[in-house]
Amino acid sequence: MMESLESTRLRTKVREAYSAAAEEPKISHPFPVGRHFAESLGYPSDLLDRMPKACVDAFAGVSNVALFADLPSGATVLDLGCGAGLDSLITAQRIGLDGSVLGLDFSKSMLLRARQSAAQLVQENVLFCEGDAESLPLEDNSIDAALVNGIFNLNPARAAIFPELARVVKPGGAVYLAEIILCQPLPPEVRASEIDWFA
Repeated sequence: MMESLESTRLRTKVREAYSAAAEEPKISHPFPVGRHFAESLGYPSDLLDRMPKACVDAFAGVSNVALFADLPSGATVLDLGCGAGLDSLITAQRIGLDGSVLGLDFSKSMLLRARQSAAQLVQENVLFCEGDAESLPLEDNSIDAALVNGIFNLNPARAAIFPELARVVKPGGAVYLAEIILCQPLPPEVRASEIDWFA
């Protein structure tokens, strides 16, 4: 499926803003980033203390999905839009060494932080890869559970993400997702631009 020029431009702007949060998390961004924000979403301080600073500082999700998801020991889990890797690393510890986590993201800068954090923890049951949510590099029925922490509003091809998740998650598997929801529609000129990519 070919993207429109406007969708391609929007995706580029989103990637640039998101990557900037990985490269310089302490400066101002168009969305909340970092430890204080993670704590406000319910990530316990003692848990964040045990996680590498690289993944905590650049956290940019919208919920604590890695904590509320029902993940059995030994599961194969996809963390779609893994960012700096906080949810992936929490999940990898929750499911144990018999399980595995694939963290997938479209930002090289975020993935660099995620890989550094996994190496620091010596967390061997997690793998971080670059990829697009609407075209998952996974076989059919290969995942027990998927975590999606706030990527739908960022992707102009969001409608294609749902069938991809349905394709890769095993029958009887689960998808746990969180997203920002608007209380009223945004003006068309905002929805069609990078002014607010949470549209």
